Amino acid sequence: MAISAADVKILRDKTGVGMLACKNALEESGGEMDAAIELLRKRGESKAASKAERSTSEGGVAISGRAIIKVLCETDFVARNEKFVELTELLAKTAESGGNDAAKNYFESVKTDQIQEIGENMSLDFVEVVDGGTIVGSYLHTNRKVGTIVVLEGGTSEMARDVAMHATAMDPLVATPDEVPAELLEKEKEIAREQLIAAGKPEQILEKIIAGKIQKFCAERALSSQPFVKNPEQTVAEFLGDVKLVKFVRVAV
Repeated sequence: MAISAADVKILRDKTGVGMLACKNALEESGGEMDAAIELLRKRGESKAASKAERSTSEGGVAISGRAIIKVLCETDFVARNEKFVELTELLAKTAESGGNDAAKNYFESVKTDQIQEIGENMSLDFVEVVDGGTIVGSYLHTNRKVGTIVVLEGGTSEMARDVAMHATAMDPLVATPDEVPAELLEKEKEIAREQLIAAGKPEQILEKIIAGKIQKFCAERALSSQPFVKNPEQTVAEFLGDVKLVKFVRVAV
C-alpha cells in the first residue's frame, strides 16, 4: 500500500528512527502505526525506538554568538556527559552559521545515532538566532542549564554580558514593564482583588491598591526595571543609561 510522507514523519517523531526504516516498517505493517513501532523494536533500530518513547526532563543549554539552543535528555548524568555537551555546542554553532532550520535538520540527521551512542532519548527543545542591535553579549551558567543572550543598540559587549548575567540569575519575564502580557495582568489583578477583599479592605480603595500592586509586579518581572545584580542601588535601565536594550532571550532547562 502507498505510505504517505506525513505518516512516515509521525513514526519518525515517535521513535527517532530514520525515515527509510520508518517507511519500510509502515509498508510491512500495512500502515498500522503501533504495529510499525513493534517491528522497529524487533530490529536493529529497537534500542533507539524504545528510548525515544521515554520522557526528557533534563538537558543542557548552549550559546554561540547570536544563537542559543536547548537540548533535552532523560537524566542529569547524561546532561553532564562530554558527548552530550559537544552535541549541544555543535548545534549552537550550526544555528549561528546556518540558522534555526540548519540546526533542526542537523539534529534530526544525527538523532538516532546519538540516542544509541549516548543511551538516552533526546530532543532539540529550543533554537533561536537573535537579530537586530549592534552589540551582543551572552552568559551561560556553569551548570549549563540556563543562559541568556542580550542584544543592545550601542554600549559594549561587556555591558551586554553583564545584563545577560543579570537575566540568567533573576529570570525576568519581559524587557520592559509595558510588555507584560495583558492576560497575566488580569490574572494578577484578580488575585490581588480576592486577597484584599479577604483582608477586609474597603471597596472604595481597592482599585488604587490594586494599581500599585500591578505596577510593582510589572517592575519586578521586567528586565529593565529590576535592581541590577552587580549594583542593586540602580536598575538595569539606569546601568545601561542611553544604551537601548533591543532584546533578550533567556533559556532554561
